[in-house]
Amino acid sequence: MTRPRISARAAGIALGYVADRVFADPRRGHPVAGFGRAAAALERTTYRDSRAAGACHTALLVGGVVGGAVVASRAARRLGWVGETALVAAATWTALGGTSLARVGNEMADRLGADDLTGARELVPSLCGRDPNSLDEAGIARATVESIAENTSDATVGPLVWAAIAGAPGVLGYRAVNTLDAMIGYRSPRYLRFGWAAARLDDVVNLAPARLTGLLAVASAPAVGGSPAASARAWRRDASAHPSPNAGVAEASMAGALGVRLGGRTEYAHGVEERPTLGDGPSPRVGDIARVARLSEVVQAGAAVTAALCVVLAQRRLP
Repeated sequence: MTRPRISARAAGIALGYVADRVFADPRRGHPVAGFGRAAAALERTTYRDSRAAGACHTALLVGGVVGGAVVASRAARRLGWVGETALVAAATWTALGGTSLARVGNEMADRLGADDLTGARELVPSLCGRDPNSLDEAGIARATVESIAENTSDATVGPLVWAAIAGAPGVLGYRAVNTLDAMIGYRSPRYLRFGWAAARLDDVVNLAPARLTGLLAVASAPAVGGSPAASARAWRRDASAHPSPNAGVAEASMAGALGVRLGGRTEYAHGVEERPTLGDGPSPRVGDIARVARLSEVVQAGAAVTAALCVVLAQRRLP
């Protein structure tokens, strides 16, 4: 009896998550880095200071990735259940970055714990686009907690959700959108209009993943000594004040789970932003970095189980 294709998707999601936990991101030749180089090369041709040019740039890149993944999916189906499972697993592993995210967070905690401020500043670009030289120990701790909270949604929950929804085309398309947003979705003079389409598309594809991240953060708060009620309260009260409809959910719910206060003056390469306050309690300390890395890992595991389980339940409802 032929196995339903949706079972291959669930198995692929599980294997892709396990591969990320075991191998993390490849140090060389990462497909996402290759996509970034291709996007930067194309930008030299497509760039115009207009929304239309940015929309065309985004459509070409995302459409190319999704189209290639659709072709690969059709070829994988000819190989049967094993071929489909292998493709979804490879695509999911390619898109995931949760293990590397937690490892960088723990490395940051170690460096700050050893009073290695110079070494800690060297790690900041691996997490976010803030100016490392403008950050002291407290600033680095806050930037790390905020970045891990936001990127738990972007680097793990988002890929898993879209793998469940649409298999390899979904997860690779999601990663293309998210990468473009990180490259051109800034409110800087160069990208305010050109990056508009990428930023808005990223908002749309992250609506469900961010809210799943919030739910899992609430449920996982006890794993880091936190309160689910405090996490839910911070989400409900503070998330909407954040300029991003999605990052605010992830950051507020994790701030509440950790019992810390996020937000405030934030310096980026493109300028300074005054972020709203998220959560209650003191500003993050060095010890909170290891806690948020642990919380991220628990949320990641919960997202993997949820994604695979949803696929299995959907399979049972099929005729």
